Amino acid sequence: MNEPHDWDRVLGLYAKLERNEAIELDADTCDLFRRVARDVGISNEDAERALLTPAGAETLVREMRRRIFEGSRRLSRAFAESDRRKKAGDVAGAREVLERVLAVEVVPLYRQHATTMLDYVDEPEN
Repeated sequence: MNEPHDWDRVLGLYAKLERNEAIELDADTCDLFRRVARDVGISNEDAERALLTPAGAETLVREMRRRIFEGSRRLSRAFAESDRRKKAGDVAGAREVLERVLAVEVVPLYRQHATTMLDYVDEPEN
């Protein structure tokens, strides 16, 4: 994964779009979009195609933001539910919650976190 601030920069550009401000597609911005697209599971081909037009770039920004926010919310809810079930003694249910996340999550960082949490589910409580 690239620098954490890359996602913040994309979210800032998304905010500009929400204020009906244009995004300048200079070399730096296009490089940023390529990096973050990979980080959130968008193929290089799809990112390059989107960067051919301003409308495509706007759609790309919106999709990156959607994946960042939806994945984060999904992961947070799953962690809380999995932890609650584990503490209640329902280890199978705790695993199931995380496996459901892994079945739909496309952001590699979020998948990695869910996989790590699965390892935690199998560890005994102290």
